[in-house]
Amino acid sequence: MITLCHHSDIEEGRAKGFDVNGKQLFVVKKDDQLHLYYNYCPHLGTPLEWLEDQFMDPDGVFIQCATHGALFVVEDGLCIQGPCKGKSLKAIPFEMGNGFMMVEEAHIATLGRI
Repeated sequence: MITLCHHSDIEEGRAKGFDVNGKQLFVVKKDDQLHLYYNYCPHLGTPLEWLEDQFMDPDGVFIQCATHGALFVVEDGLCIQGPCKGKSLKAIPFEMGNGFMMVEEAHIATLGRI
């Protein structure tokens, strides 16, 4: 298991990116719940952020792709606006233990490369 972060490391309505074994992931917190996604836009396959850890829209409600402005629902990664509408971000299974988010290397190994 790879430990990514502690629950308290991510502020409400914010996100943080991670490089794990050469794969780009990000964690977002909404309603005190953490969500882990592959940092890969389903439209062009580009990373979602232009600036480090800037994954959210200005209101902190949706995940936003910096390239074309697509908006994704935090809870399930579904694109509700933009060129990839109807597609979803790739959610990564994780476990929580003592407040720490952990992910199995096998889940990371199956991801493509940006």
